[in-house]
Amino acid sequence: MDWYEDDDLWTGFAEVMFPPHRAAEAERLVTTSPLLEVAPGDRVLDLACGPATHVVPLARRGAVVTGVDLSEAMLARAHEVCERAGVRARLVRADMREHVEPDAYDLVINMYTSFGYFTDPGENLAVLRNAHANLVAGGRLLVDVLGKEVFAGWVGRPQAVDVDGGTVFMRDTVLEDWTRLRSDWTWVRGNEVRRTSLYSTLYSAAELRALFEEAGFTDVECFGDFDCSPYDNHARRLIVRGVRA
Repeated sequence: MDWYEDDDLWTGFAEVMFPPHRAAEAERLVTTSPLLEVAPGDRVLDLACGPATHVVPLARRGAVVTGVDLSEAMLARAHEVCERAGVRARLVRADMREHVEPDAYDLVINMYTSFGYFTDPGENLAVLRNAHANLVAGGRLLVDVLGKEVFAGWVGRPQAVDVDGGTVFMRDTVLEDWTRLRSDWTWVRGNEVRRTSLYSTLYSAAELRALFEEAGFTDVECFGDFDCSPYDNHARRLIVRGVRA
């Protein structure tokens, strides 16, 4: 079983991955960012939607939202979050390497470095090709990751995050000539110790732009934040947008 298929990870470390401030940030970004602008009736697909972090604010703005995730635990939490928020959304358990609904969406999003999970580069490319097929002509794909250039500025510094009466210690290790990343997390709470490791592909802006173009996207642009600032030495994230011609 690959790490992303382990529901114990998503439930056990949910407080670290999805802290309360993340939902508030998603609400703000959907309200203010030109990259996440939607009109009432726009059809949006959130790939790796998690606990409906972006599903809820997009639905509140009138979008018709589908959230796709492989984790049954995350989808159960997403259902609860949508019910509490009073929004309607379609939630589907599926693998983003396989999920295709041709010409069904105006916008596809993939947020919080949920891209690059797969060791085989062809599988990551398949995710982009599926997204391309899911979009109507003129539709947009938005992928949000921690770019290799940004990550290089702070990699190697261990982090500690206090959560729910304990502390999570995080350490990152660059693998395979800066192509892969392993993140080791250790949660210590009283006498309880829980450990996990997450793996992902590291992309530079040029590499991810080329992958978008290989998948068939045009007008590919890279941004350093959701305010459309340039991807330069001040960038906080790597956000890539492509259009299906």
